[in-house]
Amino acid sequence: MSGARYLARSLDAYGVSAVFLVPTVLSATLVAMEEETSIRRIVAHGEKAAAYMADGYARASGRPGVCMAQNIGAANLAAGLRDAYLGCSPVLAVTGGPYEYSRGRNYYQEIEDFPLFKPVTRSSRQVHDAARLPDQLAQAFRDATSGKPGPVHLELAGHTGDVVESQTIDAEVPQPYEHAVPAVRTAPDPLAVAAAVQALRAACRPVLVSGGGVRASGAAAEVVALAERLGAPIATSLNGKDTVPADHPLAVGIPGLYARASANHVLLEADLVMYVGSQTGSQVTLTWQVPSSGTRVVHLDIDPTEPGRHFPDTVGVVADARLGLRAFLDALGDVDTAATAAWRERAAALTASWRASVAHHVQSDEVPLRPERLTDELGQLLPDDALVVADTGHAGMWTAGYLDLSRPGQGFVRAAGSLGWALPAGIGAQVARRHRPVVVFTGDGGLYYHLAELETAARWGIPVTVVVNDNASLNQEINPYTVAYGGSLHGRHHELWHFRDVDLARVAESLGVTGLRVEKPAELASAVERALATPGPVLVDVTTSRDAVAPKGSAARATH
Repeated sequence: MSGARYLARSLDAYGVSAVFLVPTVLSATLVAMEEETSIRRIVAHGEKAAAYMADGYARASGRPGVCMAQNIGAANLAAGLRDAYLGCSPVLAVTGGPYEYSRGRNYYQEIEDFPLFKPVTRSSRQVHDAARLPDQLAQAFRDATSGKPGPVHLELAGHTGDVVESQTIDAEVPQPYEHAVPAVRTAPDPLAVAAAVQALRAACRPVLVSGGGVRASGAAAEVVALAERLGAPIATSLNGKDTVPADHPLAVGIPGLYARASANHVLLEADLVMYVGSQTGSQVTLTWQVPSSGTRVVHLDIDPTEPGRHFPDTVGVVADARLGLRAFLDALGDVDTAATAAWRERAAALTASWRASVAHHVQSDEVPLRPERLTDELGQLLPDDALVVADTGHAGMWTAGYLDLSRPGQGFVRAAGSLGWALPAGIGAQVARRHRPVVVFTGDGGLYYHLAELETAARWGIPVTVVVNDNASLNQEINPYTVAYGGSLHGRHHELWHFRDVDLARVAESLGVTGLRVEKPAELASAVERALATPGPVLVDVTTSRDAVAPKGSAARATH
């Protein structure tokens, strides 16, 4: 068969239900998808948006998301993989490449894009001959889903991949096999588990931190069971937010930069912190200040290079999160938690104190709305099976601190650092979750990045709900500009972070999306309920206070 038919049928066999692209790329393959498979071909308005859609699809489903672009758009597609790489998301990017006769001859629009993929992928390979397509495609799927997941790249010969498409392949289409994360579950070394359990038993003030690896492994029940067995407070990274119910009596919130103060206080007072499926990077540790560098750490992670990377006194266990946690529970046996009762009471008191300190904003009837009120109430309005897709920056901070997920079917994914990611990622997530609600949370600054993708959602009838924290600004910049202006904003500072007051609901309507505008707190509940009941895409434009700046985490210890 042709390379085009082989590629279309193989993607179908591997469980791919949609591809995201900017034309023109793999045209014959797209036709073969229509004629021989049920794969949806979602045409986006930009290559970065296509990559973000594939990323959202992957994070929502655990299966590789596929994005495609011709060689002229390859650099843009590579830029879009940055978030998938940082977020450990299995994405397959397919691009065209130079013709042999055109390489190095100043061909119109042609540059050497291939090196751009190296820093943002787990593997990047060139396919010059269709005979290599079967093994290279299979290896790409293995690379994306094995160990620590991440994006991969295949460059197919021809500007649109047409050289490989047009060649004949003498190969069988692979048997149906749905690649998903985790592709392989690695069991832990019993000796490492024994050493870690000994450290946990010796701790007087232990804390668990549940990360994105727990989510990817499907190990939420096990990490909560371990916290309950130990009688230890449990925090989550932002990537692991949906692994611990917010109303669990041991839950203390998210530590680090996008944090609740209570979670940072608990980790600073702990004598042992156990990280499960979480990188100990700068965000979750507040640039390695929380916990303090001398704190003893137990680190369970699928990546053998992570344990001990930042905390010298670390007992490392390399394993899949679910298998590792089950081994911990087996080795731990019964635990007398009476000795740590005072510690649990202290953690609960810190959490209650934080809630009391922000209650005036959460319950505020101010107009424009306080973002604390918006995110807290949104959490109460979410359906039991909703997936929240949050942008970075203030959107990440507000959802980290104030959006509670308490029901087992609710999920949460967030941008790893690319502002504007949430809208296209939410579209991709909704494509993966056809019959379950996806709610995007972003600001007007984030929405403007890929505003045109509202038309994509309308064109395909994708019923994503987009909630916009609309303060007509990039008010996250208030603090850095205040410093830059010498301590107080003056002069023409507004040029650097103010936007016009735009009715985004009307903009959405012009693009074929139902638009709702909320200007008072009392209007929020009915607007969200109406949005979730509307069959197609809906944008809820919530006007909020420009002066409300999301609090960043602090390494200051509690004084009470």
